Amino acid sequence: MSLSHTCRHCAAPLTERFLDLGHAPLSNAYLDAAGLQAAEVTYPLRLNVCSVCRLVQTEDYTSAADVFGADYAYFSSTSSGWVAHAKRYTDMIIDRLGLGAESLVIEVAANDGYLLQHMKAAGVPCLGVEPTTATADAARAKGIEIVEDFFGLTLAESLVAGGKSADLILGNNVYAHVPDINDFTQAIATALKPEGIVTLEFPHLMRLVEHRQFDTVYHEHFSYLSLLTVQRIFEANGLRVVDVEELSTHGGSLRVYGCRSAASHVAADAVDIILAQERARGMDTPDFYKGFQSEAEAVKDAAVRFLLDAKRDGQTVVGYGAAAKGSTLMNFAGIRPDLLPRVHDAAPAKQNMFLPGSHIPIFAPSALDDTRPDYIVILPWNIADEVREQLSYLAKAGTRFVTFVPELKIV
Repeated sequence: MSLSHTCRHCAAPLTERFLDLGHAPLSNAYLDAAGLQAAEVTYPLRLNVCSVCRLVQTEDYTSAADVFGADYAYFSSTSSGWVAHAKRYTDMIIDRLGLGAESLVIEVAANDGYLLQHMKAAGVPCLGVEPTTATADAARAKGIEIVEDFFGLTLAESLVAGGKSADLILGNNVYAHVPDINDFTQAIATALKPEGIVTLEFPHLMRLVEHRQFDTVYHEHFSYLSLLTVQRIFEANGLRVVDVEELSTHGGSLRVYGCRSAASHVAADAVDIILAQERARGMDTPDFYKGFQSEAEAVKDAAVRFLLDAKRDGQTVVGYGAAAKGSTLMNFAGIRPDLLPRVHDAAPAKQNMFLPGSHIPIFAPSALDDTRPDYIVILPWNIADEVREQLSYLAKAGTRFVTFVPELKIV
């Protein structure tokens, strides 16, 4: 296979395909009623794997500015479980690093202040970097200082020149979202104090493959990461890995701790343990990356079959969670309103809009009281427990809950 792209980290030619999901619009480019009448732009949604550094990555057809525009509709605080996760992290890291009134915490992709609100409440000075206006304004409304820009080397140098070097830089689910991963990593090394720490959380590629999580693939995610690859990227850009934790978030994530290459921090045993697990699964070989296409297609086929059977049997099915995951699945599977007539979502910014590509309408959760469906498909399967608890009153009335990934499950 001859591909025209080169690796975003090491610039090696990309010759190995990992996944092809066809063409899709940007997963968070929700449409209003007028938008349904206009032409909709789609882009190839394909992943390749570098044969040298093993970075799995999108083919580049969009820029970060296109993806994360002023009306970007993802607000982290919509998920109470995610806000609670942020609070647990804040309590832990303040204690671990001894952060206090003399410290500075910088969060990259601070979104709507879901995490820094906890830092602020604890009396730790903090600064958020957030490029999207809607979420930046929401964070400012919580009293959080926000730099409305993309984080990169130029911005990091400006922050340091202004006396804002960080004791802690954190980034939750942003490392996979940056098109220039080398510039981003160099920026972290620049903005850290000599003994500062960075923590980055991102979905673990090993778990993505094991649990067939192809629906986490969308244009906003430029990279799909293993610790093997992250360690290589760090070392090439002035950082080194000093600890790692496995998390249950997003179907299985890593929280990687790093510091400047010359810092005095000693690496924890967990680093070698996770690296050994990845090697044992063959993540440093080509074989690990083969066959994922058929796994994704098996999930897609089961989802379509379920919806077709439900329609044939006269059963009502609706979706819950107008998440990017859902957009990927709907568009790959060709699911349209004839099979899934509506999706419900708690985020006001998404309500009365339509999913991109599939054009499935989005309603508030309160509308479920009128429909009482036979089945609710939870599209963001990573928060399925939270959703089932919120909608337990429907379960008592006979509604059943469905998830499609990693396999069809009905409860």
